[in-house]
Amino acid sequence: CCCCLFLLFSFLALLTIAVVLVIFLAVKPKKPQFTLQQVGIQYINLAATPPPFPGANSATETAASLSLAIRMIFTAKNDNKVGIKYDESTFTIMYRGIPLGRGVVPGFYQPAHSVRLVQTTVLVDRVNLMQADAADLLKDASLNDRVELRILGDVRAKIRILGLTSPAVQVSIDCAIAISPRKQSLSYKQCGFDGLQL
Repeated sequence: CCCCLFLLFSFLALLTIAVVLVIFLAVKPKKPQFTLQQVGIQYINLAATPPPFPGANSATETAASLSLAIRMIFTAKNDNKVGIKYDESTFTIMYRGIPLGRGVVPGFYQPAHSVRLVQTTVLVDRVNLMQADAADLLKDASLNDRVELRILGDVRAKIRILGLTSPAVQVSIDCAIAISPRKQSLSYKQCGFDGLQL
């Protein structure tokens, strides 16, 4: 009787594995494509802040306050025969390695063979940059009319097949952008994607 139960469970396990393999091979899942389509500057304000006390040397105590709103539109493309469920994603905006703000893209489900636009806004409210960073930022903005920022984030997605959800797949996004404070517009954009991580 124990041998019969063992054989039955072994057969059911092998049958389950075979069915999953057949479904997986029939579906041939592809990596989801999640790209930064458009970046728009809604507003930018850069102001020098005065020295903390009246006798301070203004050259060594340079500081700046940065406020900006950046609207980012991402394109999620699903070429698969099955739907994809995206988890909530967070994107960080950085200036020379200093985090300025974060934008959140809520999780969503995307049907098979579809393209979806997803929008988020990153708000930076009076972030203080001190000394060398502030001087660089003020110089970049006033003399060069070009402030270079970096957008970093991870996107996690799961494929849904017959009500079953696959393990999460993660793609890291790294975008370099340059904005013009005078024109309040985007002047450069280049995005890269790190490898697929499970």
